[in-house]
Amino acid sequence: MGEASRKLVTFAEYIAFEEKAETKHEYRNGEIVAMAGGKPEHGRLTMSVGLTLGKQLEGRPCATFSPDTRVRVLATGLATYPDVSVVCGKLEYDPEDKYSITNPIVLVEVLSPSTEAYDRGDKFYDYKQIPSLKEYVLVSSERRRIEVFRRQTDGSWSHHDTAEKGAAELTSIGCKLDLDEVYRNPLEESA
Repeated sequence: MGEASRKLVTFAEYIAFEEKAETKHEYRNGEIVAMAGGKPEHGRLTMSVGLTLGKQLEGRPCATFSPDTRVRVLATGLATYPDVSVVCGKLEYDPEDKYSITNPIVLVEVLSPSTEAYDRGDKFYDYKQIPSLKEYVLVSSERRRIEVFRRQTDGSWSHHDTAEKGAAELTSIGCKLDLDEVYRNPLEESA
């Protein structure tokens, strides 16, 4: 990471930088941090989850968003691009940036070895500060496993782990992520 990326900047400076950048960056603790490029399996799983949820949400006042959609955590300042975001009801935007959304109900990250610790740790801590967030979903790119962290009425988070077979339930939006459907790779089936 270059010296310029370690310089503390304002959110407005980050937005101006991001508008001109050819790749995506997070805004984290006053720093602009380059996001790692995804491998083909990561991209395939991201699309599989997004399409699966999108189909189940048809006809309801909810929408799925791709990793091109920036989410801002107002309480911590983090601005990032989750792999899949779901918003229900009215879309709310960051008061400082008309392109950053602030009210996801579900966030999904497809794990990779280089980002797993961050996705489970500091990023999850930030995501927990989003008042609208009901579920945080981690999808493994290494094996058939989907974890759902669900906010309880007392503010605590429960953990639901679905591995190898079955379906992970997203109760906040009434959807399921069937492992067979999410992990089915038609390219391997035709080989």
